[in-house]
Amino acid sequence: MQLKLRFKKRLLTRMFLTSLSIIALVGFGLAWLVNILHAQDNYNEETAQLIAEIPKVAAELREHDLIPESSDEWLDENNTPESYIIASCNIDYKQVWTSSLAVDKGLFDTCERFNEIRNDSPPYYLTLADDKGYFLYLLSLEITGIKYNLLVMKDAEKLEEELNKFSRRTYFRLGMVLALALVLLISAGYWGMRPLARMRNELESVNSGKSSALSQDYPVELEGVTQALNQLLSQSSAQQQRYQNAMNDLAHSLKTRLAAVHAITDDATLDKQGASERIMEQVSQMDLLVKYQLKRAMLGRKGLKQEQTLVAPLVDQLSQMLFKVYRDKQVTFESHIPIEHVFPGDKGDLMELCGNLMENAFKLCISQVKVTASYSDAGEFELIVEDDGPGVEESLRQKIIQRGVRADTQKAGQGIGLAVCNEIVISYDGTLSIETSELEGAKFRITIPI
Repeated sequence: MQLKLRFKKRLLTRMFLTSLSIIALVGFGLAWLVNILHAQDNYNEETAQLIAEIPKVAAELREHDLIPESSDEWLDENNTPESYIIASCNIDYKQVWTSSLAVDKGLFDTCERFNEIRNDSPPYYLTLADDKGYFLYLLSLEITGIKYNLLVMKDAEKLEEELNKFSRRTYFRLGMVLALALVLLISAGYWGMRPLARMRNELESVNSGKSSALSQDYPVELEGVTQALNQLLSQSSAQQQRYQNAMNDLAHSLKTRLAAVHAITDDATLDKQGASERIMEQVSQMDLLVKYQLKRAMLGRKGLKQEQTLVAPLVDQLSQMLFKVYRDKQVTFESHIPIEHVFPGDKGDLMELCGNLMENAFKLCISQVKVTASYSDAGEFELIVEDDGPGVEESLRQKIIQRGVRADTQKAGQGIGLAVCNEIVISYDGTLSIETSELEGAKFRITIPI
């Protein structure tokens, strides 16, 4: 069995590696540049010191009869002999003279060797004939009209030791800076990623149902993400609620139709053909309700305001169904609806409104139910359903239009019908009000702008 380790991709790891690589690259580049500049500074400093010692160098040259007798006071005043490792070169960098110390070391090809590197940037470093490293300093000077190209050689061991020491200090400091940068990067990384960790926790909380949305106090860079997620969560919640409401409404609507089917099958006055026709009529209404509720679940209320529907035929159809369901009550039903009056909306909406209100009226009335439809002078469609039942207490009138709230807990029901009516009316920018009827029962008034 072959075991494969697969590391998870982490944003923090990528950020750390990228940032440290950039810092290390820049840091080592700067350290390398600092070392070069330090070496050049040392070289320039040594060159300046040698220039200051030119009279002493000239004294050594005169000691070897390379400089004619001169009356220059600066040469007479600096005639202290001091031995230098020197090579004198002509204009073509051929070695024409070698100091005694250079002769002792066998350095007879210094000028020619220097000519190979003289176009490089200083400091000039060469390993010469004695297999030792030297730093070379070029002094171009003119004494008593004669030009001299002098190469002064200094043992590189001491200078290299100093440069190496400086380089070690530089890289040690760089290491400290990198270590500090790593600590700061880790701190900044975890501090910067805290909002993302918080977002993850809040999303888990939303997923488990403990909260419904993300909080708002996120950094500016994440505001767009959190707003988009909250919109998505809101849309998802609204869609889920629509589906749930639609299924509840469908069950509530089908309940009355199923009751009507049972009543038709129990009606002994109907022959087989008449009962079948009535049952198929109820089945057709069930099919319409199913299509309507599925469409509403997909589009929401706003997507259904498309049509105009005649009111009178639908009210008459519903009343015939309810007569069958509540035939034992001997309900007197009145309808005052002009045949040309139309509901300014979808047929399914009108069926829900009239079906729920009329069913409640038939269920709760003593013996009378009345439905009225008209147009007001203000340009509104008005639908009124009233009965002679016990009515609705004023303290309950706003509560019973909420889902799950019922005024009469003695009779079976889910408290959905009036909530469905209120949702439909609101979607048409209308109002649903509950009053006291002239029949001494409840009066439900719906007004919808045309």
